[in-house]
Amino acid sequence: MQKNWKTSDKMATVGPHISIITLNVNGLNSPIKRHRVAGWIKEQDPTVCCLQETHLSPKDKHRLKVKGWKTILQANNEQKKAGVAILISDKVDFKAKQVKKDKEGQYIMIKGTLHQDDITLINIYVPNTGAPKFVKKLLTKLKG
Repeated sequence: MQKNWKTSDKMATVGPHISIITLNVNGLNSPIKRHRVAGWIKEQDPTVCCLQETHLSPKDKHRLKVKGWKTILQANNEQKKAGVAILISDKVDFKAKQVKKDKEGQYIMIKGTLHQDDITLINIYVPNTGAPKFVKKLLTKLKG
């Protein structure tokens, strides 16, 4: 299987125990693509995986499955565009306390604990035009 994904510039390590990867999947409606993405996630073996442009509708959220990853939180759009997901490995002790997401599938924020430490994870799919303004407005909204 040929892989066109580069991970060296996508991995961020926070402390000695947490790794976060992100991938714009450009749609997960194909079973073959979902299988490939699941394999890629298992191969990378991060603590947290953020996916953008899942293109799943709310009724399709069950389609995103990865063995060893029961915590999968999504913000999906009814029109099968945009869409973001945060997956958290079963290998870590994570408890979600609060989830905020929008109906457009452009962001999801999870506040919780990871190994008893407070953590906030935000996955944002930003429009091409006006990105800085969009992010600033969103972060101000999420703070409140």
